[in-house]
Amino acid sequence: MQLHPMWDAYPNLQTDLKDVLTTIEKSIQIRDKQVEKNVKDLIHAGGKLLRPAYALLAAQIGPDRDRDRAIAVAGALEVLHMATLIHDDVVDDAPTRRGVPTIHSKYGRNYAVYTGDYLFCICFKILSSHANSVENIEFNSKNIEKILMGELDQMRMRYDINVTVRQYLSRISGKTAQLFALSTFSGASQSKATRFQVRNAWNIGHYLGMAFQIIDDVLDYTSSNDGLGKPVLNDVKQGVYTLPLIYAMQKHQSEFQPLLEKGLEMTDADLEQLLTLIAKYNGVEQAFALADKYTKKALREIKKLPQGAYRDQMYELTSSILKRNI
Repeated sequence: MQLHPMWDAYPNLQTDLKDVLTTIEKSIQIRDKQVEKNVKDLIHAGGKLLRPAYALLAAQIGPDRDRDRAIAVAGALEVLHMATLIHDDVVDDAPTRRGVPTIHSKYGRNYAVYTGDYLFCICFKILSSHANSVENIEFNSKNIEKILMGELDQMRMRYDINVTVRQYLSRISGKTAQLFALSTFSGASQSKATRFQVRNAWNIGHYLGMAFQIIDDVLDYTSSNDGLGKPVLNDVKQGVYTLPLIYAMQKHQSEFQPLLEKGLEMTDADLEQLLTLIAKYNGVEQAFALADKYTKKALREIKKLPQGAYRDQMYELTSSILKRNI
């Protein structure tokens, strides 16, 4: 079972993450073995497992450190993340994910939608067998709703050249930061951390998720297809305008509009021109500066946690967010 090489520096966390994947795999039992194989292949497709890793680290904040329960919660969160990715790829009609063909590009949209739905069921299956209480499951349900509302907001604002920075931040707060916050919250909550510590953990996940998504969007304008594992600038052709573009367009809409109006018909030359304009108006630099602010907020919150090796690892991982290129 191969994990991303980033976890080689964290052997204890590496072992726990392998058990997270094992827990997920054992929960998937489908009569059609080809379908089952496809779902399991997705599990091992090379994701970084950041959300379950943060859930595992946060599960060491409180005094009740139950490893089996922490691994189960982390597994449920990763399955939830995979389900949202499959549905996201269907909506975006993305041909690849993590450098390999997406489920819907290989087997069709209906197949992909039902696969995503099945993973939502697996999420609750794992969670319900290990949750502390019915209230905990209810809380997770409410937060899943917020994640999906973030996706709906993204659809509603497609091809809207008047989208603001505030609207973008609201969208990623639901779409991405909510799941990171849910991961750190769930870890801290199930370890019987104090009320203050649980709120602290939520803030860490939120700020981390905001920084992570901004950097992900920056990479869409600065990385090659091979480095990022997904089609570069696919978002802008699909009408999803992210922070580097939004910043660059703020006072220069007339220069961008003729290009963006082409939508899916944008040529490579159009995309090159778009990149030139974004560079001209410092869109990437402004977005990176905001990601830096969110990262520093997360690091300040981490310093408030009780001392321990888990806190040092969390601080180190969070510091590396701005340096990632994948």
